[in-house]
Amino acid sequence: MDGLRGLAALYVVLFHCWLYTFPGYPHSSAPVWLDELMFGRLAVVFFLVLSGFSLAISPARHGWRSDGVARFLRRRAWRILPPYWAALAMSLIISRFVVPASHHGTPGGASILVYGLVAQDVFTVPTPNGAFWSIGVETELYLLFPLLLLVRRRFSAAVLVACVTLPVIARGMTAAGASPVEGDNRLTPHLAPVFVAGIAGAGVVVARDGVRRLPWGWFALLAAVPVLALAVVQGHVWTLNHYFWVDLAIAPAMTMLLAAVATGRPAILIRFLTTRPVRSLGDFSYSLYLIHLPIVMAVIRRAAPRFVSPGLPTFWFALGLALPVSVLGAWLFSQIFEMPFKRNRSWKSVIATVPLPPGPVRVRETVNGSTRDDLTRTDAGGCS
Repeated sequence: MDGLRGLAALYVVLFHCWLYTFPGYPHSSAPVWLDELMFGRLAVVFFLVLSGFSLAISPARHGWRSDGVARFLRRRAWRILPPYWAALAMSLIISRFVVPASHHGTPGGASILVYGLVAQDVFTVPTPNGAFWSIGVETELYLLFPLLLLVRRRFSAAVLVACVTLPVIARGMTAAGASPVEGDNRLTPHLAPVFVAGIAGAGVVVARDGVRRLPWGWFALLAAVPVLALAVVQGHVWTLNHYFWVDLAIAPAMTMLLAAVATGRPAILIRFLTTRPVRSLGDFSYSLYLIHLPIVMAVIRRAAPRFVSPGLPTFWFALGLALPVSVLGAWLFSQIFEMPFKRNRSWKSVIATVPLPPGPVRVRETVNGSTRDDLTRTDAGGCS
């Protein structure tokens, strides 16, 4: 699962390198052979399916019961908010002094308040980081998660999926259901079904052996073929303009892919996903998603014009500079702002893991029956 998350985050970075190099989205001046990089939205949809799947595995093993709403929300806040707030501060600085995050205005006090409260899916303010739209959606889905579990426990996976998906489909068949895009508000109702698909798919992990041994990988491929075929026939622009339906249509294939991986198949994919580089990328994929976009924009809009011409040379420049800087920067960022909260459950344990600088330590020594205090300096870490 970590490997899949890491690859999806890497694809989002490539998508943004493509997006900000070749203007005119959903139309593009990019070479045709780069067209497959334009579907960054689907990587975010995959994140949401994966999030629902991962969060539901533990409740699925305990009769679809969580260990308490308050405890669940606290754990989610502890895991998500510290690196998000750090990335928000970084993004505000870059958007203010290096490169604007969008053409809709400079982030100010309202942006700090809205994004600080992770309310960007509800209120429209200038964004400090265009990738943050999905964090607002995911936060709202976390708030709904206990209720979704309750429906799954009291009824069934089919009832859960129907209750969430059918109203969305009904809305999509009206004029108000125009295809939403990244940066729009109130995307949570539209994307809730893909999150719920992940929750329903987690049931495969605890199902009887006959269900677990089903060829979920082949099922995923079969479910994806009609969606991919439609995209090929209709073209990229049509696909991008109809994400409302494409998101819903591709979610079953994504869910069955996760079921296949969770049950250990196909073996060749499992071996690849568990290689050290891919797993390591997955470990800090959240940090990569949070901080990559300001870096990509700074490279493409500030650095690239000084050295290369627009178009394909800028794209190669972005791959050569923005991509490695984003990955290495995300790794360093994660070590400071993400991993301490991933490995520890409280501020006390986080602080206990922070190495103290060398400093004077009072040492009590008894000599000839009298006690004397000396100041000595400890070795690295400041612990005697």
